[in-house]
Amino acid sequence: MWESESESHAGERGLVPVGGGGGGSGRHEALKNSDGFVRRDQSWYVHSDIPSDLFVKVGDVNFYLHKYPMISRSGRMSRVIYESAAAGSDPDAAAVELDDLPGDAEAFELAARFCYGMAVDLTAANISGLRCAAEYLEMTEDLEEGNLIFKTEAFLSYVVLSSWRDSIVVLKSCEGLSPWAENLQIVRRCSESIAWKACANPRGVRWAYTGASAGAGGRPPRSGASGTASPRWNVSGGNSKESSPSRQAVPPADWWFEDVSVLRIDHFVRVVTAIKVKGMRFDLIGAAITHYASKWLPGLTKDGSRGGSPDEPWAHASAGGGLHMIISGAGGKDDLATSAPAREQRMVVESLISITPPQRDSVSCGFLLRLLRLAIMLKAAPALVTELEKRVGMQLEQAALADLLIPSYSRADTAYDVDLVQRLVEHFLVQEQTEMASSPGRGEPQQPEYYSGRMPPAAAAASASATGLNAKARVARLLDSYLSEVSRDRNLSLTKFQVLAESLPESARTCDDGLYRAVDSYLKAHPTLTEHERKRLCRVMDCQKLSFDACMHAAQNERLPLRVVVQVLFSEQVKISNALASSSALKAAPDALPAMPTTRRQLLDGTPQSFQEGWAAAKKDINTLKFELESMKAKYLELQHEMDALQKQVDGRSAPSPTAGPSAAKIGGGKHLQHGPSAWSSGWKKLGKLAKMSGAEAGAPPAGIAPGEAARKGPRRWRNSIS
Repeated sequence: MWESESESHAGERGLVPVGGGGGGSGRHEALKNSDGFVRRDQSWYVHSDIPSDLFVKVGDVNFYLHKYPMISRSGRMSRVIYESAAAGSDPDAAAVELDDLPGDAEAFELAARFCYGMAVDLTAANISGLRCAAEYLEMTEDLEEGNLIFKTEAFLSYVVLSSWRDSIVVLKSCEGLSPWAENLQIVRRCSESIAWKACANPRGVRWAYTGASAGAGGRPPRSGASGTASPRWNVSGGNSKESSPSRQAVPPADWWFEDVSVLRIDHFVRVVTAIKVKGMRFDLIGAAITHYASKWLPGLTKDGSRGGSPDEPWAHASAGGGLHMIISGAGGKDDLATSAPAREQRMVVESLISITPPQRDSVSCGFLLRLLRLAIMLKAAPALVTELEKRVGMQLEQAALADLLIPSYSRADTAYDVDLVQRLVEHFLVQEQTEMASSPGRGEPQQPEYYSGRMPPAAAAASASATGLNAKARVARLLDSYLSEVSRDRNLSLTKFQVLAESLPESARTCDDGLYRAVDSYLKAHPTLTEHERKRLCRVMDCQKLSFDACMHAAQNERLPLRVVVQVLFSEQVKISNALASSSALKAAPDALPAMPTTRRQLLDGTPQSFQEGWAAAKKDINTLKFELESMKAKYLELQHEMDALQKQVDGRSAPSPTAGPSAAKIGGGKHLQHGPSAWSSGWKKLGKLAKMSGAEAGAPPAGIAPGEAARKGPRRWRNSIS
């Protein structure tokens, strides 16, 4: 307890009382020894024999005081009283109104007690208001040494800031003292003190058990009823002589969540910002934000939506100033977003979005989606909503279907916000591409500690690729379930359904059963689709990726186009053929390594039906080619005989007589040469006719060879082929 020790009088500081007559010091001495203050209804009186000559009105409370004690330690009161006297008011009864005094009537009462020399009990609950009131009343050291500003500053610095609980209480009490608490750095100092203690070694926190009176004197509500453990900061590191097993135990990492969750959102932001600067783990910061949201936004988190008993701490926090979810009301959606509670909620949501750590997995994807739903409903800042959508896209594979079913709060006709989910998928794909592009170039990829060297880039890229495929597969399953749910909406257009279904690459889905269910549900909810629209809808799924059960259902589904049913049956037939071939191969070879077939029949039995049909067609073509080759060989032999006969005929006509002379031979040779062209021409015409006939049967000459050259080189090619 701090008590004012000075007994100086107003005249000692050179202050002359208004209407000063003799005996002023005696009157002050008598007022100093007054018994105290007495309250009657909305008025405070000083218990003294000297009548009051100063009326002070603070809000709805009246104070009947004396001038001399007040002007001796308050520069503002001295100035106001002198100004009132100069204005011509009654010098024996001055009246002052202090409507803008920080801390209200409670703080002024303590300041007035201090001016009268009475004992003032400084606590964590009243110190912030009294400090601001002392600054407002200008109770500085210039008037008296050890004035109220000095006393309150000393209590703040040496008592409050060294205590975890008192720092929380003082910061909580600063909510109604803006901007005085900000200007006097009370908020900043308390926030940094809380952040320093939250980031320090948890062994420095000593747990002390308190009784049912815990929470009195402005203490923040703690979890549980009487006998509940609460933290006390032990500067010596927790090595107290009075120890118990519970006190010696190291508190959990989230020991500070409950205390900081009672703060108003602007002060909570200051604390979290200071904690970030001091380097606390991002997952603990995210957990603290989630815990705070469960207190101030009931229904946002799954735990908070279940409700709770009045004994639970968050129920007290909500009753004392929490913001309840504004889901339904008499007005429309626009009136809902502009109401006073909605504006407060919007401020809380926007602040939580802004301080959420940017690291992946700092908070759960479900929490982000519920926060996104509330931000859209309350019409938060578009930039913050876009940033929150990107955060959700970073970890979309962790989302649940219930959290993804966000109603359409805009004027869209659809029941659910399908465009929002489309943007989330796009953000997810962009994030996946960014990670895939950056993973091979990382200097030191994340790897287990037992790796002595650096992981090869190819292995790192393969690991990142496998992780990306798993994430895409989970998103694909989630998207198929979402499509099955929203497909029941009759206002959902075919284009939106198709674009959302095709937003993921084909490699993301190994089975299209979920997509088939969504397509069938859409066809059931939209029976008026044309044949062309139904075909367009069915293009989003791959019939070859359907399971056996899905194929059997599709084969009997009358809503599907006939062409799609045929494709399903054909793909299933191919699967059955391959399965039978594989099973027959396994039966033929019970060992791990299959044995080679020994007979032609076994080889044929082990060959799939499609391969057997192809082999039969190829065998028929080979037999046809053999027959054509035999015909060509016979025609070639016939042509060869005719060529030999023609050659003999030419040689017989051109040979000279053995008894003739040279001139006769010359003359005879010339004669035969004159008759030779007719025989040669007739022979070559016949040869050309045969060549044309054989060429037509054998086919056209190869590309790049002239027709004449092909005729000249034909016999040699045939000879080689026959031999």
